[in-house]
Amino acid sequence: MIHSFHLALVPPSVTVRALLRGPRAAGLRHAECLALMRLGAPAVSLERMQLRRLAMFAEWADESALERFLADDGLGRRLAGGWHVRLRYLRRYGEIAALAGLPTVAGRWDPEEPIVAVTLARLKLPELPRFLTWGRPVERLVAGHPGTTYATAAIRPPHTFSTFSIWHSVRAMTDMVHGRSAVPQAHTHAVAMAEQHRRDFHHESAFMRFRPLSEHGTWEGRRLLP
Repeated sequence: MIHSFHLALVPPSVTVRALLRGPRAAGLRHAECLALMRLGAPAVSLERMQLRRLAMFAEWADESALERFLADDGLGRRLAGGWHVRLRYLRRYGEIAALAGLPTVAGRWDPEEPIVAVTLARLKLPELPRFLTWGRPVERLVAGHPGTTYATAAIRPPHTFSTFSIWHSVRAMTDMVHGRSAVPQAHTHAVAMAEQHRRDFHHESAFMRFRPLSEHGTWEGRRLLP
């Protein structure tokens, strides 16, 4: 099993079709297609849903299934012209029904190795005001954190949200999570998690940790892995 995360510039019509009906392909176990958001953007803003910027997070039976999709599928060829990273799953906190087959822990890691974090959540719509209130400071924290090489968020209306971030090290990521980073407003993630535990924002959610295996293409003119 392998996972991948993709970013591509596409016509808005391609993104809309992908949001309405995700891809189907041999060896594709699950895919989440989303429109990119800018972390920390105002709650009501065109930057909250960028239809020209498509993201896809996917789980594959094996790497050859991903290769076939990128070569033979219409959406896959669009994504092949962008950027993607291939990932080895390591750990999750929480659970998403569509990815219920993932064990809680699937490997070991070095605190100093680079790591990729993916969150996926199905929001309770009545909780949206609370989610924005507590979540946007965390978005700004992650977006500007010196421990990341890249961070973004994405959405599929009405209630699916995702974040994707690449960290120089596991230690830098966990320090951010627990409020130990030497940055302004370092406590915001820990405070938001306490609020989440007090009253859950989501129907279901998972924070997943992956080891980056290989990087393909560029995004906004650059490579993203450390």
